[in-house]
Amino acid sequence: MSDDPLTAAEGAALTRLAVATVADRLRGAGGGPPPPALAPLLAPGASFVTLTRGGRLLGCIGTLRAVRPLFLDVARNAARAMRDPRLPPVTADDWPELDLSVAVLTPPEQLAVDGREALLAALRPGVDGLLLTDGHRRATFLPAVWEKLGEPARFLDHLLAKGGWQPGGWPDDLTVSRYRSVEFHDRAPRAPLGTG
Repeated sequence: MSDDPLTAAEGAALTRLAVATVADRLRGAGGGPPPPALAPLLAPGASFVTLTRGGRLLGCIGTLRAVRPLFLDVARNAARAMRDPRLPPVTADDWPELDLSVAVLTPPEQLAVDGREALLAALRPGVDGLLLTDGHRRATFLPAVWEKLGEPARFLDHLLAKGGWQPGGWPDDLTVSRYRSVEFHDRAPRAPLGTG
């Protein structure tokens, strides 16, 4: 995502694409999405696709750096989110209650912080996505995670635990980057899956 945010129409096109990708996979249909008519979706972009059912996470897969056209990144991540290795695969039984969100990310910017307190002071709750790396491990939380973990120390501790680090600590050689995102949603209920 550049500094120019996507329009509502562009976001709707991305969610329709992600929904169609999930529906096609559940029906056993193959093929990739056709290029959209909206130029910003043809530019390289980084995205995450999150699938939930009744508030329960079914899959969340994404890309942190823009390496392919945004529309292809969204389709790829939608298909991969259906088989998030941390969770059971999404099935046709999930379809009627499936909620889908697409987050389009800005490029990560490295933060020059020298410890935990400096990072906590630099964080912008509700705005920043956070990426932690130490050369061997990597963990990220999208800005949407602030809705569940609204306090900076809690947000950071959960992200450290997700990455396999000790909550409350500060790992050696930790690199910190932040990014922003804009989210678009397509919520249940859904009509039954057709066969065509």
